[in-house]
Amino acid sequence: MLSLHGVHTHYGHVEALAGIDVTVEEGKLVALLGANGAGKSTTLMTISGILRPSSGSIVYDGKELTRLDARQIVELGIVQCPEGRRIFAGLSVLENLRMGAVGRRDRRVLRSTFDEVFDLFPILAERRNQSGSTLSGGEQQMLAIGRALVAQPRLLMLDEPSLGLAPIIVSAIFGVIERLNGNGVTILLVEQNARQALAVADECYILETGKVVLKGSSESLRTNPEVERIYLSEVPGSDIT
Repeated sequence: MLSLHGVHTHYGHVEALAGIDVTVEEGKLVALLGANGAGKSTTLMTISGILRPSSGSIVYDGKELTRLDARQIVELGIVQCPEGRRIFAGLSVLENLRMGAVGRRDRRVLRSTFDEVFDLFPILAERRNQSGSTLSGGEQQMLAIGRALVAQPRLLMLDEPSLGLAPIIVSAIFGVIERLNGNGVTILLVEQNARQALAVADECYILETGKVVLKGSSESLRTNPEVERIYLSEVPGSDIT
């Protein structure tokens, strides 16, 4: 479904991605793991057209993406839910969801999509007329995911959905991610919470300083001694647990 080959991305003169290769098969849940600055978010922003690769190829369903803008990429069915949620704080829950519907024309299908979001996140239905600024961090993350779903993605890219959330909310968010994937949505997941990501992903890529240093099935990586030592050991004060 999606293939990155030899992708380099720069911020000015700084190379953030150093020739990465990543493949996402349709229907799979693929995770990108790594420390801060490894290039995970840069990978998503390069796929979605927010950043332009310096070189390399990104192919989605046989179409080369590197010459398309972000709007065209969204229209192909690739939707990114950004790190930090980035909801519109001054708009209501329902207005935020409508922002995900920009460009959609079928209002009947749109209403059905809203119902699906409210089914996934019942608290959003209760808060539909509240301002986004009044929601808790967990509710804002639910709203950010819901807004992305309103765009009806075939490939949903999630950037750090567990960031800053309480463990019980993290479990709920990952439960929804598994449910979405089970319903046929292909997912590319960026996470620092390696334990949670490996528990739900089919395959995983580990990035360091803009390079893929390890890849494989989640099952094989969970039993890899080096992965266990660096990413799965309980380290006091660490968010990579």
